[in-house]
Amino acid sequence: MNKLPSIPDKKYFSISEVSDLCKVKSHTLRFWEKEFDLLQPSTRKGSRRVYQREDILLVQNIRFLLYEEGLTISGAKKKLSSKDSSKESPSNDHLIDDLEEILKEIKQVV
Repeated sequence: MNKLPSIPDKKYFSISEVSDLCKVKSHTLRFWEKEFDLLQPSTRKGSRRVYQREDILLVQNIRFLLYEEGLTISGAKKKLSSKDSSKESPSNDHLIDDLEEILKEIKQVV
């Protein structure tokens, strides 16, 4: 596995900077923007793309899934969407544990 360079401490990055940081060609980044709904860098005047740190981390994650794990675009999309949905909702295990604790407390009071 090739180690990627660390992300500099700045707010905005051009597509060429992201290309260098992620070791992916610019046209590949543009293709991934069309394929992966999560990857949507901001645009400035003249349709210039401006990436932020979160975008770069996502690109690195996509690169890892495709190049290191050998997933297809479809497989990477599924994996990313399952990760994204798990971030949005708390784990069911924690919810069940919390509810069982509440039930125990209610039974002790009654």
